[in-house]
Amino acid sequence: MKKDLLKDISESGGMATKRELMGGSGYYAINKAIERGEVIRLKNGIYALGSALADTMIDVERIVPRGVLCLYSAWAYYGLSTQIPDAYYIAVDKHRKVVVPSFPPVTLCYWQKEYCELGVTEAEISGYKVRIYDLEKSVCDAVKFRNKIGKDVCAEVLKTYLARKDRNIAVLTAYAKKMRIATTLTQYLEIGL
Repeated sequence: MKKDLLKDISESGGMATKRELMGGSGYYAINKAIERGEVIRLKNGIYALGSALADTMIDVERIVPRGVLCLYSAWAYYGLSTQIPDAYYIAVDKHRKVVVPSFPPVTLCYWQKEYCELGVTEAEISGYKVRIYDLEKSVCDAVKFRNKIGKDVCAEVLKTYLARKDRNIAVLTAYAKKMRIATTLTQYLEIGL
């Protein structure tokens, strides 16, 4: 029974929900595996192998359904910042109530619905399909939250973005207008260009 449980979780990418496990493994087997330290309960109904948590990415959709990687996590993915994220930064609609596990560290960013849905794309990171903001939306987030993250981080993100060959200034300014930061972005771009 024990090997079936560990195999089931492993075949699910190192993380599994209670519903996925109840078909082959019983509740008793799950609890015993947790007591032995073979399985970690991330939050009620979500279990993981320790080796899966040592990876550079988590299954965001299982931990925060419909969440989107943002800010430091997105900047690290795109190589826009040298800052190492201290947690997984995940954006959710500000009206949602989300419970996150104590491990791995997750920082929730509660944003208005129109900002949450703008520029969402999907990427494969460490074998997981993850919802993440596209490059231009990630840059606009740096400008929008420059007072919270620090102007030095904002400047680094913009400078790195402007040095990229795959940048798209038209998309960047379109997002900036929708996010009401067009004037600020224009000032930064004039300095950076």
